[in-house]
Amino acid sequence: MPFIDHLEELRARVLKSLISIILGAAICLLFIKPLVKLLEAPAGTIRFLQLAPGEFLFVSIKVAGYAGLTVALPYIFYQILAFILPGLTNNERRLIAPAVAGSAILFILGLFFSWWALVPAALKFLVSYGADVVEPIWSIERYLDFVLLLMIATGLAFQIPILQMILGVLGLVKWNQMLSSWRWVIMASALAGAVLTPSTDPITMLLLSGAITLLFLLGVGLVAITDQVKLKIPLNVHLPLKGE
Repeated sequence: MPFIDHLEELRARVLKSLISIILGAAICLLFIKPLVKLLEAPAGTIRFLQLAPGEFLFVSIKVAGYAGLTVALPYIFYQILAFILPGLTNNERRLIAPAVAGSAILFILGLFFSWWALVPAALKFLVSYGADVVEPIWSIERYLDFVLLLMIATGLAFQIPILQMILGVLGLVKWNQMLSSWRWVIMASALAGAVLTPSTDPITMLLLSGAITLLFLLGVGLVAITDQVKLKIPLNVHLPLKGE
């Protein structure tokens, strides 16, 4: 396929992905109140205020956008796979396709882990810290910005094993090289926990740093497994193309 045709295909797939996000956001906007209540659940009995006219309207659009992106992720990853698979070898197809599909699953798991563990831990620390001085009444916009940022950051952090696996499939790193740099990984995970945690409280930072370290070790295991798979699969295996 000529280079111009590749660009045209890429443009079409990006456009389809953007349309899927918009459609997902529009659908989520119909159920915005249950979504907001779900995001408010970790705060318990904290009261939320609308501090400006239209604040909740703009917050609703923002939440619907994030939710639409999450809903559209499987379709977006399908478009990515459809674009890159023709340029890969047979072995790379067998390993990259499950990796990209697993990326969407890990992103969803990261969102759930953040909502279930990180957000409640951060809120408990922040509320108890000043409970004897101030009454916790929060802006709904500030609260949802905090929750959404932490959830998205955690979802992205959960992509570490997939990134490691892709680098291993492409032969850029080996699992023993990754494992030998565990000291740097612990230091990097601590820094990442501090940067990605919007509240900067120690409990959330430790939880996120620990999760990143465990994800790195999981990625090392995946790279070791893919190395074994590549040794067992012959390089000259032919995958039938469409129409054969």
